[in-house]
Amino acid sequence: MSTTHTAGNGPLTGVRVVELAGIGPGPFAAMLLADLGADVVRVDRPGGPGLGIDPARDLTNRNKRSVLVDLKGDDGPAAVLDLVARADVLVEGYRPGVAERLGVGPDACLARNPRLVYGRMTGWGQDGPLATTAGHDIGYIAVTGALGMIGPDPEGPPTVPANLVGDYAGGSLYLVIGILAALRHAREHGAGQVVDAAIVDGTAHLTTMIHGMLAAGGWQDRRGVNLLDGGCPFYGVYATSDGGHMAVGALEERFYQEFTRLLGLDGKSAAARHDPARWPELREAVAARFRSRTREEWTAVFDGGDACVAPVLSLREAPAHPHLAARGTFAERDGIPQPAPAPRFSVTPGTLRTGPALPGADTAEVARDWAVPALDRPNRTQESEA
Repeated sequence: MSTTHTAGNGPLTGVRVVELAGIGPGPFAAMLLADLGADVVRVDRPGGPGLGIDPARDLTNRNKRSVLVDLKGDDGPAAVLDLVARADVLVEGYRPGVAERLGVGPDACLARNPRLVYGRMTGWGQDGPLATTAGHDIGYIAVTGALGMIGPDPEGPPTVPANLVGDYAGGSLYLVIGILAALRHAREHGAGQVVDAAIVDGTAHLTTMIHGMLAAGGWQDRRGVNLLDGGCPFYGVYATSDGGHMAVGALEERFYQEFTRLLGLDGKSAAARHDPARWPELREAVAARFRSRTREEWTAVFDGGDACVAPVLSLREAPAHPHLAARGTFAERDGIPQPAPAPRFSVTPGTLRTGPALPGADTAEVARDWAVPALDRPNRTQESEA
């Protein structure tokens, strides 16, 4: 099935993006651009990225098209530069210096297309003592102070928040913000530029408010003892009688009053809110109440109120939550439930146009649409592999 890239499929319709295949935050950033309507062409390598994920289920490659190019082959870099000449944006997530050695670094690409926005996604950034070393999300968020903040026990180890804080919040989203800002500049001034999106930079930036609270004396530099890190008994997670959990965020006084009323907490225990020395007492009282009923029962108690309490759902449970279902927060395509494109636009909504792009499946189509016939030269990839 051919993908239509001329219809109004999002606010970035008409923007052309070349993505040099990688893993993690780079592909997610390119997926976000694709969800918003950009024509994203993923340049896959022969043999794939080596993670062993079924390409048909790699949702970060949805709404994209794929061509197969061996960048180590004689004609590989030239084919990518032909795409670059017709693109608005390039996204790559190699270690510093790799794209340059392959012949598709910023200098080569901007020489071919001076208006190009060249987006670079790395963990450590393009310079600094650790720039060329390997790393993963957990290490990036560790050195920025973000990981050390997470977890309910000040004496125990931090809680690992999957790879959401570093890879995707500090990485992908900052890359997309940088690309969109640079794209606006390129269209107004005719000059492209390099966007250096480092996960350490973005993650550190995410902690700005906490640094402000730390400077003001409103945050202790240790986890599990503060307002938003599980130290506060009315901002945390509690077990229910059936092994489920409820999340409580009743920070403001009026929400707290509603919370304690619906929870059935006695007045003496509820009054402990204003005395941090009594917070352990309050925590145990709240925990005891939650242990008296199931997650489903407590969900019904708090449903529709302003107590700021919600059930903790699993990934498979989340799409069925009544609010998320009503909004269409999740969608299903080809039998795979998945988050729908976000955010939402009143005039140019993003759509799920296609499922994950299979490596090389769109080579002929892209060669035609982008007017790069060299991409579809018979046996080009096989020749480069020989």
